[in-house]
Amino acid sequence: MLWELLRRYARPYRPLLAVVAALQVVSTMATLYLPTVNAAIIDDGVAQGDLDRIVRLGAVMLAVTAVQVVCAVGAVYFGSRASMGVGRDLRSSLFHHVTGFSAEETARFGAPSLLTRTTNDVQQIQLLVQLSATMLITAPIMCVGGIFMAIHQDAGLSWLLLVAVPVLALANYWIVSHLLPIFRRVQGQIDSINRVMREQLTGLRVVRAFAREPFERNRFAEANTELAGSVLEAGRWQALMLPVTTLVINVSSVALIWFGGMRIDAGEMQVGSLIAFLSYFMQILMSVLMATFILVIIPRASVCAERITEVLSTEPAITSSPSAASPDTVAGEIRFDRATFSYAGADRPVLQDVSFTARPGTTTAIVGSTGSGKSTLISLICRLYDVTAGAISVDGIDVRDFDIEKLWTVIGMVPQRGYLFSGTISDNLQFGAPPGHVATDDQMWEALRVACADDFVAGHPDGLLMRVAQGGMNFSGGQRQRLAIARAVIRKPVIYLFDDAFSALDVHTDARVRDRVREASAGSTVIIVSQRISTVSGADLIVVLDDGRMVGAGTHAELLDSCSAYREFADSQSVSAGDR
Repeated sequence: MLWELLRRYARPYRPLLAVVAALQVVSTMATLYLPTVNAAIIDDGVAQGDLDRIVRLGAVMLAVTAVQVVCAVGAVYFGSRASMGVGRDLRSSLFHHVTGFSAEETARFGAPSLLTRTTNDVQQIQLLVQLSATMLITAPIMCVGGIFMAIHQDAGLSWLLLVAVPVLALANYWIVSHLLPIFRRVQGQIDSINRVMREQLTGLRVVRAFAREPFERNRFAEANTELAGSVLEAGRWQALMLPVTTLVINVSSVALIWFGGMRIDAGEMQVGSLIAFLSYFMQILMSVLMATFILVIIPRASVCAERITEVLSTEPAITSSPSAASPDTVAGEIRFDRATFSYAGADRPVLQDVSFTARPGTTTAIVGSTGSGKSTLISLICRLYDVTAGAISVDGIDVRDFDIEKLWTVIGMVPQRGYLFSGTISDNLQFGAPPGHVATDDQMWEALRVACADDFVAGHPDGLLMRVAQGGMNFSGGQRQRLAIARAVIRKPVIYLFDDAFSALDVHTDARVRDRVREASAGSTVIIVSQRISTVSGADLIVVLDDGRMVGAGTHAELLDSCSAYREFADSQSVSAGDR
């Protein structure tokens, strides 16, 4: 899974990686040549007292070193560019794929996990590419070349290589084999700590209102302690690598010097050759160590690749079919035909056999008790979910056969939670502009006027450039809702969907906003979900939901006479048939 992911995303950077490979080959060959030059300086220059040869070989050594340094720096630079490119492309693919998820897929993974996979997990893949581009090429060349050059210097000591290299490789492999399950656990715990932190930041007001700070601190401390424990466990195994490697290298060096000294005494070897052999011996062991570094990263990167691939291989349930309809004009007639919907794993439907028609130029209101399926009904129209039975059509075309992009461009939706994006008020209003269009200042002020938001925006010195904090936290609930309404109105859509979008407004502001929206939406299809009878009493059609079923449909007056559920709902808010 890891290698498949790397092949796919490293393919555009093959030329760059080829340059890195070439530079690494030259750099490694230069590194391997240096001990031989050094041995010649000692044996042919120092031992013979030949100053001219020392100078000439020294110049060669400096030139080779310069080539080695330039190639090494170039390899790191181009390797970093390739790895950053892979990381950027992978993050971009994840982001584009996730933005196509339906609400069901997003909920299945969870926002904290998707954030971790897009940031931390991609970073691990990026690190692997960077180190592989440098170490993965260097290590085998240095190991094989080092063995060849060491034997060339003195074959009599080569048996030490047959002992030291396997011991070092097996010891490090044993350590790495214990790291894989730990890294898999660590990635899950990072998800957990992100989830706890996100929940605390999002629900900060609720936490403080119920004085739950100590409980939340303990919950975060538990997640933090679990993560720290796993990281420390991984650290303990990783900490073994350095002393084990150092022990093998030092013992091997002592053995090499001991047996090399014996061969020098016997006249079978020169001092320069021993020093060169020792250098090659170190290079061989360092190449094994480089390979070990890669092996340490591979387990964690493999886990990350699995998690990333899991997201990328999840096909969005809601997509446009190849033959999807994309009509030039949309009138906006919405028809529910025995529409039924169940959430995955639910034991009963949230909506069942709902049938009604919302016509252009009319306002349809959806009322019902909490949990009756009102918001779900709105979500089905814009295909955040798809019906599990029955059908929903727009202008006679099943929404499942509608081109999604076309469907969304004709809908202006104000969700229950009027979420605002960080930036300015202008940025948020531009977010609602039709695709490919830039709203003018006059259009933005008109949208704000319709939403009764022009007063507090005009009253601020920055006006349309007024800063918006993440989620619109620097505005009151009513201000956020009015700005969200303005964002939907600026598109001048064919279909307006208001999901309890007036709940944070006082009765008078609610009435003013609805009057202005009614003027702005003349000829459009308007569907309003609300808990207030005063908000829906003037609608052309009121649909009453109770426990997912439609128990009534008609005007305010008709339902007061014929629908007991609506009558109870109205009585609970002290609204009579004459109050409109």
